[in-house]
Amino acid sequence: MVQAKKGDTVKVHYTGKFTDGMPFDTSEGAEPVEFKIGEGKLIPGFEEAMIGMRPGEAKTVTIPPENAYGFYREDKIIKVDRKDIPEDITPEEGMTLEVSAPNGQFIPVQVTEVKGDKITLDANNPLAERDLVFDIRLVEIVGQREETKGPS
Repeated sequence: MVQAKKGDTVKVHYTGKFTDGMPFDTSEGAEPVEFKIGEGKLIPGFEEAMIGMRPGEAKTVTIPPENAYGFYREDKIIKVDRKDIPEDITPEEGMTLEVSAPNGQFIPVQVTEVKGDKITLDANNPLAERDLVFDIRLVEIVGQREETKGPS
């Protein structure tokens, strides 16, 4: 039976949990997630875990921060003036907003403090610093056929 390798497009179901077993995300009950291994669309540890798996196979992997969402970085804390926030938004602590990066991409940020006209935003991923546990099931390797032995 074929095994997933770098460059393959795969469909997977997963449940992501913290090390205490508390789930934070799942694809169960929805369409499987489809991605190309090695393309960098998902966290590196998740993509690496797919290599060598066969369709129908399931496994549990623990991914450390350096192969997941990284470590907390102080340089991702941004202080802005209230005038820099659209007028129709009333910022409150805990609120998630999106800011435009210089490359045009939007980055989610969490409002961590509102003090007068100053607002503190945190662009660190909420899963930074965390070991993450994933239950992964390879549903399909898209477009790959059973390998045959001998000449065709």
